[in-house]
Amino acid sequence: MGSDRIRLGVIGVGNIARLNVRGYLEHPNCDVVALCDANLGRAEGLAKEWGIPDVYDRIDHLLGDESLDAVEILTPTYLHHQHVMAALEAGKHVSVQKPIANTVDDAREMEQKAAASGLTLRVSECYAHYPPLEHAKALIREGAIGTPTAIRIKTVVGQTDSAFQSGLESDGYVWRLNAQSPGGHLFDDMVHKYAMALWLVDKDIVNVQAAVRRRDLFFEPCAAIFEYEDPGLLGTMEVSYAPKMWMRSSYYGADEFFEVQGDEGFLWVTRCTGEMLDLAPLMVYRGHQGGPSMTEFEDIDTDWGSGFRRSSAHFIDALRNGSPADMSPGDAIKVLQLCFAIYQAGNTNARVDPRTMTGSVVPTGWAEW
Repeated sequence: MGSDRIRLGVIGVGNIARLNVRGYLEHPNCDVVALCDANLGRAEGLAKEWGIPDVYDRIDHLLGDESLDAVEILTPTYLHHQHVMAALEAGKHVSVQKPIANTVDDAREMEQKAAASGLTLRVSECYAHYPPLEHAKALIREGAIGTPTAIRIKTVVGQTDSAFQSGLESDGYVWRLNAQSPGGHLFDDMVHKYAMALWLVDKDIVNVQAAVRRRDLFFEPCAAIFEYEDPGLLGTMEVSYAPKMWMRSSYYGADEFFEVQGDEGFLWVTRCTGEMLDLAPLMVYRGHQGGPSMTEFEDIDTDWGSGFRRSSAHFIDALRNGSPADMSPGDAIKVLQLCFAIYQAGNTNARVDPRTMTGSVVPTGWAEW
């Protein structure tokens, strides 16, 4: 794009908007000039707080502003296809929240529309901009642990008393609990972790095995095995639900842990959403013949919200520089396919190749209550 300043509109200002929009408000070369939300009162309140001049309750009215360069779409996932296609048709560059869409076919249509129009479409993946994970990926690429041989990702969902979680509005959850979503926690939240399973090691997953359960309607405890295109690399993913376990967190009552084993050592990212453990956020063990060593990286920004702010800043910088913006639609489609492959493996007790996934897969019993 190569423009000095980017004029941005935000479509959807629900629970997650404060985390995403802050990065745009703080960027020296971005002007957030319009908000749009079906709840006009909510949009007007945030516009006043943030000093944003224009407020709409209809997306077509916002997209009719020819001065807008780009939009951030933070609406419910089932609306992503409709809203992204409309924004691209209106000539806007688009950043859209994860998951990219409810179906692989819708996501591919969005990708094709962006490519045909010459506009940027990216999926906002905050984990790819979370400093400990960014640093971990850089170390892996530099060969700090040798050749990766295994990756292990654990998510635990428990309880917290954070002001952020207490302040969430209930209307942001209704659509996540019914047939407007193809699944629960494994679809809505675990896309972050599927993305990391691919992004940290820059390898595709070609087979999945999984056992999937359900607790309290939305949560889906899971154990999965990943086979990568590199036969020397395997992965595991564990999703645990502990409703009676309280944890420190400034955000949701959850935390994540990432371990990548190499043939010369391993690294751990010991926190993400929460602040559960009193450990360095990134630790690297090197097992060289001359003697093992453990390096603890303490001086890293560990605020989970930083991933959102830095992701927003990255989108603006990419538009200004005319460079690719992460995450690309193609990568986001691979993440969506991995999600549906896990559901399919859980439904059938069979190995599933994510690359074969089209449409969508709904876990057994979803939204039947």
